[in-house]
Amino acid sequence: MRGFRWPPPPDGGPRTWGPGPGGPRTGRPALPEPETELVATPHGVRLERLVTGTGDPVTVFAHGLGNGIATTRPFGSGVTGRKVFFQFRGHGRSEAPAGPWNYLDLARDLRAIADLGSASRAFGASLGAGALCRLLAESPERFEKLVFFLPAVLDQPRGPVARERLTALLEAVESGDASAVADVVSLELPPAVRNTPAGWAYLRQRLDQLLRDGLSDGLATLPEQAPLRDTAALAAVTAPALVIGCAGDDLHPVEVAEQLAAALPQATLHVYDRPGVLWSDRADLRERVSGFLNE
Repeated sequence: MRGFRWPPPPDGGPRTWGPGPGGPRTGRPALPEPETELVATPHGVRLERLVTGTGDPVTVFAHGLGNGIATTRPFGSGVTGRKVFFQFRGHGRSEAPAGPWNYLDLARDLRAIADLGSASRAFGASLGAGALCRLLAESPERFEKLVFFLPAVLDQPRGPVARERLTALLEAVESGDASAVADVVSLELPPAVRNTPAGWAYLRQRLDQLLRDGLSDGLATLPEQAPLRDTAALAAVTAPALVIGCAGDDLHPVEVAEQLAAALPQATLHVYDRPGVLWSDRADLRERVSGFLNE
């Protein structure tokens, strides 16, 4: 990766091959990745896990499709107690059993990590929010507090934009072409951020992880599926919940966040007025999540 030079270094950014020691180190949503561990689960799939913090309560964090531990860690930075981060099957160093997979499989991954860590609270982002919904449909009383960030799907499959984006990402990662992966990953960034030192640093970190660990093709059919047959399955969930959505996000329609908040009996909905909240409203988002969980 030291020879990779896409996109051109932004003004004020590094002029060497890649960020290097003098490159930008601040402003990105993802934190540097510490050493993780592989843990065995009751359903036979070893999953990559990171545990930080001490004491109770314990919160489990579930990431989005094609993401992982690094992109969920910032959400736990202000949360008290122990934090358990992990990679779903097919992501990072987690195992990838024969696919295709469905949301029940993802819910099993989430449940296993939560049970092993004695987690009483749960955070789910995008794909992780869907897996959390599937788990709650089976065990509505499993958690005491819930946070859903940018839920993407409930009882209807994702739209064509999400399907095309995932297909492009899987094909790019499979090819091993850093430029092709960068083309897809750069779409995760708001246009105003893409040619900045912070955006460059984020892009390099995502490329390092994706080209090192890859993504399983077992993920390919997930955008065609929905975690729930009927949102009425969530009516028995009595835990307080915070649902966070963004207006104008094609991959995470605000209507899904509104539908989820309406389906959960004790939910509070907050909608940001523009996408890219991790870049434009990061401090507010972090305080909102930690304030809710720490109450």
